[in-house]
Amino acid sequence: MANVRLEDIKRKFNNVTAIEDISFEIPDGEFWVLVGPSGCGKSTILRTIAGLESATSGKLFIGDFLVNNIPARQRDVAMVFQNYALYPHMTVAQNIAFGLQMRSFDPKTIQDRVLTVARSLSLEHLLDRKPKQLSGGQQQRVALGRAIAREPQVFLLDEPLSNLDAQLRDDTRAELKQLHQKLGITTIYVTHDQVEAMTLADKIVVLNNGRIQQIGDPQSIYARPANRMVATFLGSPPMNILPSKFQDNAFDVGGQLLPVADDIRLLLKPQQGQGFDLGIRPEHIYLNEPPRRQGHQEGELGELEVEVKVVEPLGRETLIRGSLVGSSGVLVNVQAGADVRLRSGDRLTLELDMHQLFVFDASTGQALYQPK
Repeated sequence: MANVRLEDIKRKFNNVTAIEDISFEIPDGEFWVLVGPSGCGKSTILRTIAGLESATSGKLFIGDFLVNNIPARQRDVAMVFQNYALYPHMTVAQNIAFGLQMRSFDPKTIQDRVLTVARSLSLEHLLDRKPKQLSGGQQQRVALGRAIAREPQVFLLDEPLSNLDAQLRDDTRAELKQLHQKLGITTIYVTHDQVEAMTLADKIVVLNNGRIQQIGDPQSIYARPANRMVATFLGSPPMNILPSKFQDNAFDVGGQLLPVADDIRLLLKPQQGQGFDLGIRPEHIYLNEPPRRQGHQEGELGELEVEVKVVEPLGRETLIRGSLVGSSGVLVNVQAGADVRLRSGDRLTLELDMHQLFVFDASTGQALYQPK
């Protein structure tokens, strides 16, 4: 096991820069997740660590060793791919043992390790089957087992759950977390799924356009996003973004006014007509639910009128999507109680907890104000 350190890693393909200024250090034994939209560079970073891509510039360390010029087979890392990459003509046992055989382990060690790994992944009854006889979840566990059997310094997982159905993803995600707690091997996991990132990670690295946007533990990133991209990417439903202008000591949102808290006014010192993007999460918007509003004083709640566009009953709650009256391009997501009965076209007055309001720079997206 080892720590992994990247220093100013850059990777260019011809004239296209895939990743740039990538610097972070993963302590030994931690589980880090690289997350971001498709094309943000997360898989390129993983492949560069594995040695499948060469860094154009920068330094890459595994443990105390600079590995830029060390080939993939000598880096002592194990990678699990999105498509599992199992050998179809081999049994489960042979697939798990393959990496050990290539490294000339003795047969007794191979047999013992295959059995140990198979038991830990509940695969012992499938050892004689071939991949085509397995379900997607079983194939994924075999791919994990092949990586685990090698006992590498680092695990690299490239969207390993994306081919599984929803229930199996949830189950396998929980198994992965338990497995890491048991093995304690440094793990780097790539996904575009923010739920996987939030539930699995010790630390999250949020990427966009080939650059790091923010690094932190899941709750810190959710509560204090560094910019608009991070704020809207992490969270389901995502944070609402309301374009506004400062007018007459209020935020003008499509012709509707929201009060400006004193601490926001003192910090930002906004100018008349200055544009801001306001952010508020759906759980801090209230809809005819007095118990959720208890404890708020007058002036602490802002009001916006919306027209309901879509109502999505989710069992324990209802997700409402509405457009701001007077500004049809601005959509607002609201989480309401399960008993809410609304239809498309209904008009609602929403109450926003102004203490939970984020303020972002309208042009750069950087966070200017975050709730305490």
